[in-house]
Amino acid sequence: MEAVRTPGGGELGPRRALAIAGHPDDSDIGAGGTVALWSRDGWEFSYLICTDGSKGTEDPEMTPDKLVPLRRQEQRAAAALLGVKEVFFLDYVDGELAYTRQFMRDVVRYIRRLRPYAIFTHDPDQIVRNMFINHPDHRCAGTVALDAAYPIARNRPSFPELLAEGLEPHSVKEVYLWNSSQANFEVDVTSVADLKFKALMQHRSQFVEMEERLKNWQRRWAEPDGRFIERFRRIEFTF
Repeated sequence: MEAVRTPGGGELGPRRALAIAGHPDDSDIGAGGTVALWSRDGWEFSYLICTDGSKGTEDPEMTPDKLVPLRRQEQRAAAALLGVKEVFFLDYVDGELAYTRQFMRDVVRYIRRLRPYAIFTHDPDQIVRNMFINHPDHRCAGTVALDAAYPIARNRPSFPELLAEGLEPHSVKEVYLWNSSQANFEVDVTSVADLKFKALMQHRSQFVEMEERLKNWQRRWAEPDGRFIERFRRIEFTF
């Protein structure tokens, strides 16, 4: 794996990224095009899904016992299309995600284990672009991911039990927040837009009339010139 380099050619770290999402499908919606595009360019992506997805359906006949394994299957299928190396699930109850020591430890564990250069996650703001209210699981996952990236994952005294597991502190270098009202970074994903839409179509438990949903996505996300852009708030740690 090639390293991320400074303009002067110095190595900053391997091109490895971790997407931390509240639910199955969130990473694909928020960053699926970037995941596909950068994976083709040599980045190694992993997904960490924080909840079990047990409440994400429009089907009144669907039960949590059936839905949870189905959503895992759908997420793995979508991730495989985008080039994601691995998908991990924390299985907290959908709709009940809370900022706890246990949840923080679980996220820090994966950051120290996978040692990503970059983290992709939800912007934790409550209101998104004055368009909709951010799901509470999204806000919690984003907040914990940010706090884990700095300072907790790099802080040796935090979670001594992780040190006992052989998981040394790790410093994330960049964070990318999707659905941000303060986006400052764009990725043109036009060349992989069809792949992103194909990945989203794997999440069939989530939507009725998938073909119509696909048309709505294509209309809503297309730029006036026909391109597809994913926008993020990018934070670079310089220390």
